[in-house]
Amino acid sequence: MNLSEIITISGKPGLYKLISKGKNNFIVESLIDKKRIPAFTHDGISSLDNIAIYTINEEVALSDIFEAIYKKENGDLVPDIMKDTNRMKDYFVEVLPEYDQERVFPNSIKKILNWYNILNSNNLIGLPSAVETQEPEEDNSL
Repeated sequence: MNLSEIITISGKPGLYKLISKGKNNFIVESLIDKKRIPAFTHDGISSLDNIAIYTINEEVALSDIFEAIYKKENGDLVPDIMKDTNRMKDYFVEVLPEYDQERVFPNSIKKILNWYNILNSNNLIGLPSAVETQEPEEDNSL
């Protein structure tokens, strides 16, 4: 899953797909309502592939967490548990048992689960496909 063109903008809800880069701005499209807007570097833009979650030993990339959620839910959306902090934490422990509960706050878990649902609703998430290595066929033509 390639998250390099999916961004979050500080202070704006949802996720955005990078459409174009200008000299002083970006053109992005909301994954929720498909509206295009300009985004500027001072807006607090973060690419999802640059976001990781603290665990006890290391940081885990967001793409790995999305893959774990995808496996847990068999490709479906996360159930509606966002209003119950304890259920969210319990759910996240099932997905990422070693996450650092002192440094990963409930609002971050809620964001991750919401982002997963947005990406999944837009068919932008899934398991990585196995790379098949095939022997090249011999060319017997004359």
